[in-house]
Amino acid sequence: MLRIWTGMRLKGMGLKGMGLKGMGLKGMGLAVAAAGIAALLAAGATVAQDAGAPVKALGGEKTLEQTNMAPETERQSTAMGGFGRAYRQQPPLIPHKIDTYQISTTNNACMNCHDWPGHVEAKAPKVSETHYVDREGVRLDKIAGTRYFCQQCHVPQADAKPLVNNVFQNATQAR
Repeated sequence: MLRIWTGMRLKGMGLKGMGLKGMGLKGMGLAVAAAGIAALLAAGATVAQDAGAPVKALGGEKTLEQTNMAPETERQSTAMGGFGRAYRQQPPLIPHKIDTYQISTTNNACMNCHDWPGHVEAKAPKVSETHYVDREGVRLDKIAGTRYFCQQCHVPQADAKPLVNNVFQNATQAR
């Protein structure tokens, strides 16, 4: 017979011959849980794998006649004097290649040229003073952690052919 922590005895359950004698409540609970999970997985696999059912497409009855080639990647643009902005307070676009720039928690390659005093020698725009203020409004001597990963806001610009028709006008053109 199997003894449970309450001192009760389980009779006539056939557990003796299963090698569960003396297992205790914790061991028995794990065995029951494992058996239950195995049963659910077996049942779920048969329901989910109905081989006879056709796959229904989200596009309805339409099928693709052909697949298009991916567009060629465009070379990085480098506009003299930078790119114009499309709206007020838009972060400046990056007018140069950044493919090899590494930004990690210990190093930010952008800051070699854009942080003080390196921007003077590099003749690059200095990072805005807002980048030295943390989220509580405290001024810092280094770039705030919330502004450290430049590509969260600043992106490189490519002079690429639009993939779709675009009639966007910036704020000065829309007037």
